[in-house]
Amino acid sequence: MADLKKLIKDMFVFKEPEPREEFILEEKESEKIVNVTDAHDETSEKKKKGSLRNLFSKSANSEKKDSESGKESNNTENMTCVSKNLKENVEYLKKRFSIPINGDVVLREFDIVIKDRKIPACLIFYDGMVNGMLINLNILQPLMLLSNLDVKGKNGEKDIAEYIHKSLVTHNQVKVSHEFDEIVGEINFGGCGVFIDGIDVAYACDVKGWQHRGVDRPNNEIVIRGPQESFNEILRVNTALVRKILKDEDLVAESIEIGKRSKTPCSLLYIKDIANESLVNEVRRRLQNIKTDYIFDTGELEQYIEDNTLMSTPQIVATERPDRVASMLAEGKVAVIMSGSPFALVMPTTNNDFLQSAEDAYVRFPYANLLRIMRVIAIFMSLLLPGLYVAITNYHHEMIPTDLLFAIEASRERVPFPSVVEIIIMEFAFELVREAGLRVPSPIGPTLGIIGALILGQAAVAANIVSPILIIVVAVTGIGSFAIPNFSLGFSFRILRFAYVFLAAMAGFLGITFGLFVQSIILCNAKSFGVPFMAPFGPKTKSRFQDQFFRSPIWKQEKRPDFLNTKDTQKQPKISRQWRKSEKKKGKQ
Repeated sequence: MADLKKLIKDMFVFKEPEPREEFILEEKESEKIVNVTDAHDETSEKKKKGSLRNLFSKSANSEKKDSESGKESNNTENMTCVSKNLKENVEYLKKRFSIPINGDVVLREFDIVIKDRKIPACLIFYDGMVNGMLINLNILQPLMLLSNLDVKGKNGEKDIAEYIHKSLVTHNQVKVSHEFDEIVGEINFGGCGVFIDGIDVAYACDVKGWQHRGVDRPNNEIVIRGPQESFNEILRVNTALVRKILKDEDLVAESIEIGKRSKTPCSLLYIKDIANESLVNEVRRRLQNIKTDYIFDTGELEQYIEDNTLMSTPQIVATERPDRVASMLAEGKVAVIMSGSPFALVMPTTNNDFLQSAEDAYVRFPYANLLRIMRVIAIFMSLLLPGLYVAITNYHHEMIPTDLLFAIEASRERVPFPSVVEIIIMEFAFELVREAGLRVPSPIGPTLGIIGALILGQAAVAANIVSPILIIVVAVTGIGSFAIPNFSLGFSFRILRFAYVFLAAMAGFLGITFGLFVQSIILCNAKSFGVPFMAPFGPKTKSRFQDQFFRSPIWKQEKRPDFLNTKDTQKQPKISRQWRKSEKKKGKQ
């Protein structure tokens, strides 16, 4: 009862709120000084300058005093090389890895027994990123239980270091280094560091053991006939998938680190006796000259190394299929695989590479050519169909049969909007449903897309907001966009589709023709790592009829694309089906 009275009293009786200090993000000293200078009047500039100088001098003097007083106590903070004193190394590691604040860093101290004396040692690693069994069986057990060292020679310390490296640490990947940064980099990437008292080197052992996704079926580039493997997020698994397909000792997987802080490992893949040396050097130069703190995915890497960032059409192929990467490497191209990303980047690329699917090489050439013709029709429908509808209904009525014209006008009789506004509303609604279907959980996504499109379309027609024929145009346009094999290219056409709608609304067919002319100029002027984007048609080359727009039979694809300027231009002999030659000889006999 007392609680009820107190509740009613609190509801109807005014009570002074209790003062509470809210959190305010503090500014740096330099920002405070700038704010102080902005707050003063313009008439007191000289006084401000004098006060600022005093503030800067005071802060500088205080910093000098702090640095002088802390030199002796913080000698370990500026260590670059491994010290012979284990205590100094341990102290530096604790400061570098924020121990004991970091709860997932394990610093294990132990002793190595050498007959009549003990040598202190320590081991450091991240819990959850390493394989504990490898550390216990291949590092700790030999050092702690099997260390019966009989060191002979004058240079005892050197003999101990060599013996530990070559005989005692029974691990397959051990790196010996004097530099702290190199050891710390290995620890950050799932390794462990071993430090021993009296030795000025440290051992970095590769004991990665974090959880990861296995090799699975491709999610985006699905094929009916062909390999059913895709990349995952582990770098060495991805390079092994490519090597498993190519089986060529001339395949080079060059290691490159990107990111000042993240040091993300990447592999530059090329076949050294096929790929053009200048192309490999250019890709390597662009990768090594990326200056950023962190980089996490090949989607970010693509934006750093592409030629033209403002161009809507992609200039680098991003694929999740190892077989497609292997086939492009065999043509003389270069691939980049990044740790943590299930997509590989292949360069240089041309417009025809985005129109091809991985399945084209696995089916007979009549089927592949039929599929490519259907894709080209789908591309034109996705890009130009809404614009053509606006141009015909607004400017070019004579192109429509009379009966169809009467049907279109009758369906649009009660629609209050012009055709351009009508189609923009429906295109925006379609893109919204498409994006929502991708973002919701996978069991609900397809259902949301189908039901949302049906309900929205039917309701819009019933409310006389859009005409029924426009629903057909938007649906056919969406189906055409789904037939584009490359996701990035489909995104580009989704953006350009709205541009063609506005051009058609302004000038009809003349606006669409102007847009096609400008887009053709941009594409013909574009290059991907020195290769013209419209090759082999602009400029024309000899390989334009082998496997570019149309695909010739596989036994006629004798040479690699000549616009790549490969070292070895011949892919197979002129007569690759030798059994036909032997049959002809038997027939003559």
